[in-house]
Amino acid sequence: MSFLGVLWVYITMVGLHLRKWLRVLCLSIVNWNLAKEIMGQKVGGFGGAGKLGIKWWRRVVGEDWKSHHISKSMRSLKLEEVPGKKLLVMWTMSGILGSLWIFWYINSLALQGRKEMLANMCDERARMLQDQFNVSMNHVHSLAILVSTFHHGKSPSAIDQKTFAKYTEKTAFERPLTSGVAYAQRVLHAEREQFEKEHGWTIKVMDEKRQNPVSEDKSFAEVHETSPIQEEYAPVVFAQDTLAHVVSIDMLSGKEDRDNILRARASGRGVLTAPFGLLKSRRLGVILTFAAYSKELPSNATPQERIEATKGYIGGIFDVESLVEKLLQQLASKQAIYVSVYDTTNTSDPISMYGLHFVNDGPHHISPLHFGDPLRKHEMRCRFKQKPSFPWLAMTSSLGFLLIILLIGHVVHAAFTRVVKVVRDFHEMMELKARAEAADIAKSQFLATVSHEIRTPMNGVLGMLQMLMDTDLDETQLDYVKTAQASGKALVSLINEVLDQAKIESGKLELEAVQFDLRSLLDDIVSLFCGKSQDKGIELAAYVSDKVPDILIGDPGRLRQIITNLVDNSIKFTEKGHIFVSVQPFDEVKNLPQTVTKPLSRQFGDCNRNGCSNSYDTLSGFPVVERRRSWEKFSFNMDRFMNNQSLKSNTSDFINLLVSVEDTGIGIPLEAQARVFTPFMQADSSTSRIHGGTGIGLSISKCLVDLMNGEIGLASEYHIGSTFTFTAVFARGKAKLNGANDPKQQYRQDYVMPELQRSIAVVVDPRSVRAKVTKYHLQRLGIQAEICSDLSQGLAKISHGEKEINLFVVDEEELVKQDRLFSAFSIDKARKDAVFNQIKFFLLSTSVAPTKTRAQFLKKYPLTVIMKPLRASMLSACFQRVMGVQKKGNCCHGDLPLSSLKSILHGKWILVVDDNAVNLRVAAGALKKYGANVECTESGKEAVMVLKPPHKFDACFMDVQMPEMDGFEATRRIRVMEADINDRIQRGELSAETYGHITYWHVPILAMTADVIYATHEDCRRSGMDGYVSKPFEESQLYEEVARFFETNSTSD
Repeated sequence: MSFLGVLWVYITMVGLHLRKWLRVLCLSIVNWNLAKEIMGQKVGGFGGAGKLGIKWWRRVVGEDWKSHHISKSMRSLKLEEVPGKKLLVMWTMSGILGSLWIFWYINSLALQGRKEMLANMCDERARMLQDQFNVSMNHVHSLAILVSTFHHGKSPSAIDQKTFAKYTEKTAFERPLTSGVAYAQRVLHAEREQFEKEHGWTIKVMDEKRQNPVSEDKSFAEVHETSPIQEEYAPVVFAQDTLAHVVSIDMLSGKEDRDNILRARASGRGVLTAPFGLLKSRRLGVILTFAAYSKELPSNATPQERIEATKGYIGGIFDVESLVEKLLQQLASKQAIYVSVYDTTNTSDPISMYGLHFVNDGPHHISPLHFGDPLRKHEMRCRFKQKPSFPWLAMTSSLGFLLIILLIGHVVHAAFTRVVKVVRDFHEMMELKARAEAADIAKSQFLATVSHEIRTPMNGVLGMLQMLMDTDLDETQLDYVKTAQASGKALVSLINEVLDQAKIESGKLELEAVQFDLRSLLDDIVSLFCGKSQDKGIELAAYVSDKVPDILIGDPGRLRQIITNLVDNSIKFTEKGHIFVSVQPFDEVKNLPQTVTKPLSRQFGDCNRNGCSNSYDTLSGFPVVERRRSWEKFSFNMDRFMNNQSLKSNTSDFINLLVSVEDTGIGIPLEAQARVFTPFMQADSSTSRIHGGTGIGLSISKCLVDLMNGEIGLASEYHIGSTFTFTAVFARGKAKLNGANDPKQQYRQDYVMPELQRSIAVVVDPRSVRAKVTKYHLQRLGIQAEICSDLSQGLAKISHGEKEINLFVVDEEELVKQDRLFSAFSIDKARKDAVFNQIKFFLLSTSVAPTKTRAQFLKKYPLTVIMKPLRASMLSACFQRVMGVQKKGNCCHGDLPLSSLKSILHGKWILVVDDNAVNLRVAAGALKKYGANVECTESGKEAVMVLKPPHKFDACFMDVQMPEMDGFEATRRIRVMEADINDRIQRGELSAETYGHITYWHVPILAMTADVIYATHEDCRRSGMDGYVSKPFEESQLYEEVARFFETNSTSD
C-alpha cells in the first residue's frame, strides 16, 4: 500500500475516534455562549469565536436550535466521555502524519513546477526553431516562383548562374537557416542533347555514397559519371556559390532525392529529405525541395496537372546543427538545459540531428516540430543539466505545521479540561434559560392581564367622575373631581405606553392598512389639545399641503399616536409662542432652497418672550429653529420600503410624507439631544420633576416611524424651540363614490356647506405662515380665499368692489393695531353701501378669556369671534350659525354644544352591550344624559337575540372584548341575520308589514374600546361595525359618530 493510502486509513481511524469528542467540544462551546447570551451577560471565554459559532449554528439548524437539538445532545453526555492524554497522543500522531503529507505535497509541487519550467523552455526553443525554419522555407518557395517567372517566363531567360549566385548571396540573410540553395531544371530525354549544348556540360549522376557522412572529398569532379538515358532529368543549372560543385548533377539520379522531387511536384508543397551528411562538412542536414511551375495553378489542381506544369525544382540545404546552435546562443538562460533534435519518421530508429544521445534517465520534455512536410516527423527533446536542489521549503513547511499542531494540541487539551466544567454547568444554564423564557412569557401575560384589569375599572372610574362633574358641585369639589379625572387619564395613557413598549420589544406590533383622511385626523389631534393651548395662550395650527392625497392607506391610529406624542411634548414645554404641525410630500420639500426666518419690517409690541420688538415671519412671530436641519440627513430607502407587504398588497402607488411639529418652547440642549429617543430617558432630570412624564413617548414614536418605513429627527436650540420631523410611507387611497360606509369620507362631507361653495373671503393677517393656515382651512370648505398683509389692503378690496366679498376674516393682532382705520371705514361704509352690510366679519383670536379690547370690538363692530386653533368642522359650524343655517351656540369656540347631542339622541332607543356592570352604568348614564332611551345586555349572545328584526333600537354600542362571544362575532351574526331578512323581504317571502314596514334592516353598531388609538379599525370594518367610540364617552367623538346616523332627524326632535 502507498504512503497516501496508509495515511488515509490512519486519519479515518482517528477521525472516527475523535467524532464524539469533537461533538462534545462544539456543543459545549455553543451552549456555554448560549447560556451567557440568555442571561444577558457578555459572551467571553472564547470571544468572537463563541459569537461566530452561535451565528453559524443559527444558520445551519434554524431558530429552533436554542432548545431542542443541542439540549438533547448535551443531556446525553457524560463526564467520563471527556478525552484526556489519549486524545493528545493521537492528535500528535496525526500531526506527524500530516507534516509528512505536507512535505510530500510541497515537494511534488516543486517537482511539478520544475517540469513545467522545462516544458516552457523546451516549447519556446522548439517554437522559435520552427518559426525561423518556416521563414526560410517561405523564401525558398519565393525563389521557386522567381525562377519560374524570370527564367521560364522570359525568352531569352533573364537569369544565369552568375545572376542567381549573386542574388542568393545577397539575400542569404533572409534565409538564416539555409547553407545554400540550388535550382534543377526539368529536362526530358528528347531535350537532353539541346540542353547540354546550350550549357556546355553533360548531365552527371549523383554519387551513391552522398547520403552517408563522409569527409571532405578533393576528387569530386572525377567520381561523377555521365547520366544514363532515362525519360527525364533534373540537372542543377543554378546554385549558390557555396553549392557550385552540384551544378550539372541530375537530382533524379539519387533514390531519396528522386522520391522527394516527385512528391514535391505532385503536391505543390515543400518536401524534406531524411538527415544526411553534408558534402564538405561533417554535419547533418536536410534538403527542402519546391517545384517551379510554368504557370500559376489553382489550389485544387490535380497531381497530373501539377506534373505537366512542372519546369524545375529548387532546393534549400539546411545545416541543422549550426542553426540549432545559433538559436541556443540567442536564448541565454539562468538554468541551462540540454537540447536534442531528432527525426522520428521511423519511430523504432529515430535519427539524432543535433545534440547528445538522449537517455530517459530523468525528467525530460519532448516538443514536436513541424517543418511543413507531413511525411517527415521531427521533435525536440530537453532536460536539465543540473539535478534539483534540496527541498528546503517542503522541509520547513512540514516542520512548521507539526509545531502548530503540537501547540493546538496543547491548547485544545487545556480547552477540553474546561469542557468538564461546561458540561457540569450545562443543566444549570438550561434551567436558567427556561426560567428566563418563562419569565418573559409571564411578563407578557402579566402586562396584558393587568392592563385589561386596570383599564376596565379605570374606565368606570373616569366615567363616574364625568357623571359626577355633571351634578351640582361647588368650585372646590369640581376641582377635586377634575384632578382625579386627569390623574386617571394619565394612568391609562401610561399603561398604554408601557404595553406598546412591550409589544415593540417582542416584535409583535403590527400596522394596519386602512383608508383614512389625514386632514380630518389632524383636526382630531388639534381638537384634543385645543383646551390646553387656549389655557396657555399659545397658537396651535395644522397645515396639509395640496399635493397630499385626500385619502391615504395606512395605520391612522399609529400615525395619530406619533403626532399626539410630539404635540403633547410641545404643549408641555411651550409657555409662549406657537405649535405648528405641517404635512408635505418629502419629494416636494427636499428640493426647496434653504430659507432663513428673518424679522419682519413691521414691528409689533410684546411679540416675544424677551420683550423685543422684532417680529419674525412665523406662526406667532417668535423665532424658530431652521426646519431643514431636522430632516436634511433623511434618505428614502425604496428597497426597505418594498419589503412592506401590507402596503404592497393594496396599491402600487405610494407617497412619502414629511410631518413636522414646530414649537417655540424651552428647547433641548445639544448634549441631551442624542438620548431623547431612548426609552425612559429625558433631556434633563429636572425637566421630569417640573413637567412630569416617563420619557417613553418619543421612543415609541421612533419605533412606529421605523415600522412605517420612515425616519425621525429633530433640530433644537436652547431657549428658541424645537422641531421634530419624521417621514412615513403611505399608499394613495381611492375615494369611494358612496361615502356612507366610510366614516372618514362621511365625516369630511359633514362640514362642507353648499351655501359656502364658490364664496370669496378676504383674510387679513400680517404673518404669511398664519394666513396660509387660515386659507388652507377655508379652501377645505370650498371658499376662495385672498390674503392681505394688512388691514388697509383688505378694506381696499371691499372698496373697489371688483369681486363680491362674502366673508372678511381678520386676525385680532392686526385689528388691534388698525382699530381706528377699521372703525372709520366701517362707519362710512355702513352709511353709504348696502352691500357692505351683507359681508360677514370674523375675528380670529387665540385666548379664550375675553380681553377688554376684544369686548370693545364686539360692541363697536359686527364681528363674530372664532377661537383658534382652526378646524374645518368648527369653521363650518361657525359659518352655519352666522348665516342662520344652524341654531346659535358656542361652536365658534371649538366646543360641541350639549344641545346638539341632546337634539340628536333625544328619544332614540340605544342598546349597550358590555360584560362589565360598571361600564354598563357609565355608558347608559352618559347616553341618558343626552335624552336617549337605553337598554343594557351583558353578553354578545343576548345582543344577537335582542337585535333580531323586528326591534325598536336605533343604534347599538357594543364592547369588543367579552367572554363566550366577543363584539366582532356578535356583529357578524347580526349582519348575516339582517342580510337574510332583507333578501327574503326583497324576494317577497316575508311581508314588510310584519317587520314594521321597514324593507331594509341595518342597525348602526359602534364598537366601544378603551382607547381609540388601539382600536382595530380593520377588524371593526370586516365584522360589519359602523364605527367606534372610546370608553368613557367623549362628547366630541360621540357627536361625530352618532351625527352620521341621526343628523337627518335632529332638527325635528
